[in-house]
Amino acid sequence: MKGVDRSFTLEELLGGNTRASLQPRIESLVGGATALTGSGGEPLWGRIPDGASFRVPIQLELEPIGHLVSDVPDMPRLRAAAALLGFLLRQRAQYLMASDLHIETVQADYEALLAKHAELEESERRLRELSSQLEQRVEAQVALLDERQRQLYEAERLASVGQLAAGIAHEINNPIGFIRSNLGTSRKYVGQLRAVRDALQGGSAETLERAREIDVDFILDDFDDLLRDCLDGADRIARIVRDLKGFSNVDGAAEESLDLGENLSVVCDMLAGQLPPGVALHRRLAPLPTLRCRSGHLNQVFFNVLRNAMQAVGEHGTISVAASAEEGGVCIEIVDDGCGIAKEHLGRVFDPFYTTRAVGEGTGLGLTVARDIVQSHRGRIDIASKPGSGTRVKISLPAEAA
Repeated sequence: MKGVDRSFTLEELLGGNTRASLQPRIESLVGGATALTGSGGEPLWGRIPDGASFRVPIQLELEPIGHLVSDVPDMPRLRAAAALLGFLLRQRAQYLMASDLHIETVQADYEALLAKHAELEESERRLRELSSQLEQRVEAQVALLDERQRQLYEAERLASVGQLAAGIAHEINNPIGFIRSNLGTSRKYVGQLRAVRDALQGGSAETLERAREIDVDFILDDFDDLLRDCLDGADRIARIVRDLKGFSNVDGAAEESLDLGENLSVVCDMLAGQLPPGVALHRRLAPLPTLRCRSGHLNQVFFNVLRNAMQAVGEHGTISVAASAEEGGVCIEIVDDGCGIAKEHLGRVFDPFYTTRAVGEGTGLGLTVARDIVQSHRGRIDIASKPGSGTRVKISLPAEAA
């Protein structure tokens, strides 16, 4: 370092004030006038006395850096004064070296701090860039997750509609079957009536005889019954299609005011055809206040919970559906006496894709979708269950749900 290897001159070590203070003390010690010269002979204080022949070098390290000159012939005193002055100069040199070293250290620390500051500023700039990029990526990921969630919910809705297909096909095939049978019988009746008409319009004796064997009264009465059954069957098909359209309403985000009891009845009717002979579905639907909600979404909730109840009871059991008004809204409870849910699984029933059923028997999204829909209506869904004792699902919705 510069401060350690630095060489000082006598002028650097003795400032003006220091010289003025030292000169009288040195002269008092010597006992006469003195002069101090630098290494080049330049005077630093006093005047070299004429004819002065007494000169003592002042040593700082190994080399003299000046001389103390006097006309006093007392060399011991002059050497003692020069030694004292040398000692003071060494102290002064050490002080200056320490000061220079301190300044250099402080300067180095300051430069290091400046470098660190520059590094921190650069790091902060990179951090801001990364933060901006991260925010953009997060926004993109959130948008992607929202899109994937909508796709999953739509897939769950389509899966639910697909599971209804077998029951709906059965419900529709029954009226279609007897309508087709009735129309076939009606066609035969029309042929017989045509034969009667032909006989009455001048047919042969044999034709008249066959016409008399036709029971026109029975045909007309039965024909009327067939047409009435066909109309009832057509109405039944129309009702099934209307209920299915209401349940699978893809545009269910539109708000409307309705009685949830009617929606619950529709969902129960649609699932009733899929119940095994040993499963009973009981309903206790009290009059409910009209709620403003998204009916298609809530239909999905009811269907998902009822479907889970059907799977829990298996081939034999009871499912109870109750709806009642409560303070500030409505309460819907769906209870089954099926297999129940183990305690270690109960806390995860709302987790996406979590299912205890065999592969291919469930997506693990039914209750997740149900919970999210209920929460979007500012309601709550609670599940209580014990293995072997069945499950109770309670859905609470506020009066101003949507």
